[in-house]
Amino acid sequence: MSNDTGLSFCGDDIKKNDYDRYLTCLFAKDDTVRENLFALYAFNQEIAKTAEVVSEPLTGMIRLQWWRESIEGIFEGKPRKHLVVEALARAVKDHGLKCEKLDEFINAREFDLENTVPQNLVSLERYVRKTSAELLSLATDITIEKCEQDKEASKVLGQVCRSMGIAWGLLGIIRATPFYAAKKRIYLPQDLINQHGLNTSTLFELKSSPELCEISKVLTEAVKKHLSMARSFSGKIPKQAKSPLLLGVLADQYIKRLESNNYDPFDVSLHRPKSSATWKLMWANICSRY
Repeated sequence: MSNDTGLSFCGDDIKKNDYDRYLTCLFAKDDTVRENLFALYAFNQEIAKTAEVVSEPLTGMIRLQWWRESIEGIFEGKPRKHLVVEALARAVKDHGLKCEKLDEFINAREFDLENTVPQNLVSLERYVRKTSAELLSLATDITIEKCEQDKEASKVLGQVCRSMGIAWGLLGIIRATPFYAAKKRIYLPQDLINQHGLNTSTLFELKSSPELCEISKVLTEAVKKHLSMARSFSGKIPKQAKSPLLLGVLADQYIKRLESNNYDPFDVSLHRPKSSATWKLMWANICSRY
């Protein structure tokens, strides 16, 4: 199903709600892969917004259970009549996505319903590894045929997805800090909050502070470390697997903005990529970089 934008339902959803990943999808090797990436990312949107669309944790758990049953229906050959479910079912069929990986991806979002703060950076990285990194791993399952990989190549790709996914996930936490603050939620590590003396009341008033910027700086350094790790394996990654990894190019832009604005998460320039992003992605794609 398409609309007046010329995009499928999932494509239009991702363009509106996950523009960064939408841009990377433009460099998929063909239309089928692109549409299946749109389906996967639309599925991610449905899962990720659970805490935002429910009024209490129990309702959120029910919503996540609905998606588990929807995944089960896909693998039983009986997908539910739902635009995202049906699109995801095609992606599963075309690329042999694993039921276990999709289920674990849903399970990871239970954390969002607990309204707890990660105790330290390790805990936060564990959360984004189960969400952002696992999503990236599923995306590369779509972009590359498994028969084209040996065991060692598959292991390396897994390492790259883990590092890039953690980097992008941590960057997302920084950029979404104002959004979470408006919901009276915090994803910043508790030990960094304590160490830098962040006043959460000020944060919940949607005000930046030097303490918040210091925490953002620490997280940004962690982002850079994981990006460097992901790129250290670039020569071992097949070109067709690299389109989802182009998030690294966009990450560089956001890091530069953070560095230029004293690491302030409330800077509105962090909301969207620069107009030059498409050209930078195009050049990176030509050079087989991410």
